Amino acid sequence: MRQNGIAIIISTRGRPDIVNALVGQFAEQSMRPEHVFVVASKADDISGLKSQGNLTAQVGRTGSSLQRNDGLDLAGSQFSYIVFFDDDFVPSRFWLERMRDIFESNPDIAGLTGTVLADGTTTAGIPLEAAQTMVRQRDAKSADSDVLHDGIGYGANMGCNMAFRYAALGGIRFDEHLPLYAWLEDADFRGQVERHGRIVRADALWGVHLGHKQGRGRGITLGYSQIANALYLAGKGTVPVPYIAALVAKNLVSNTVRSLRPDPFVDRRGRLRGNIIALADLLRGRLAPERILEL
Repeated sequence: MRQNGIAIIISTRGRPDIVNALVGQFAEQSMRPEHVFVVASKADDISGLKSQGNLTAQVGRTGSSLQRNDGLDLAGSQFSYIVFFDDDFVPSRFWLERMRDIFESNPDIAGLTGTVLADGTTTAGIPLEAAQTMVRQRDAKSADSDVLHDGIGYGANMGCNMAFRYAALGGIRFDEHLPLYAWLEDADFRGQVERHGRIVRADALWGVHLGHKQGRGRGITLGYSQIANALYLAGKGTVPVPYIAALVAKNLVSNTVRSLRPDPFVDRRGRLRGNIIALADLLRGRLAPERILEL
């Protein structure tokens, strides 16, 4: 089958207004996508979207990895480039066009990401209008750039805005052993694709991650995943062990210290409890990412 153009895949849960706004913004892109696939966990998630023209909105399985894989199955082999946006990401209006240009000018690049101008996951969240204003201002004053950064560190919120050359994906899929919020599924996916080409961050691409809290997992399940998913991927070999070790240590320390005076927008005590349960499971030899389904 002949490949052509760009497909966007969005997994969404519990944020119908936000995902509706994101899909609406694609009409403002300097190059529009050939198709947008929105995969929800339940019908209410896409209550304002109807499949039509170049939009497919449907209910899939529940969990970020599962929903993204459902999107990949829907897209099939029809498209040259596959873009994953979080449902609460606001991209530059030039994101798709410049992404396409970078891939076409650099055949050795397998995947890329852009700069996150602001990340609401570290705060109470960024209002949609404020994010849109921030992106429009950057679009108006910043020229295109051909600067590409190799050797970018793992993490850095790549998962909220990333694109891949379809030819580099082969049979690669998101790991379905990472349930629900699927902590680190983007790092695992990147690690697999990186074996087939460069992964870069492009200065020409940017956006804002709202970091909205609705639709996210409970503190205890995320805390468990911070340990279980990390150690599972370390054993799998797709994510560098030094990064995994540093991340686990950072989360343990952060959750312990901040649980003394919890942030109003983050369940630090729940996360710490999840961390402790995971460590206990590790000692018992029963640690597994899927255990969060029992918590």
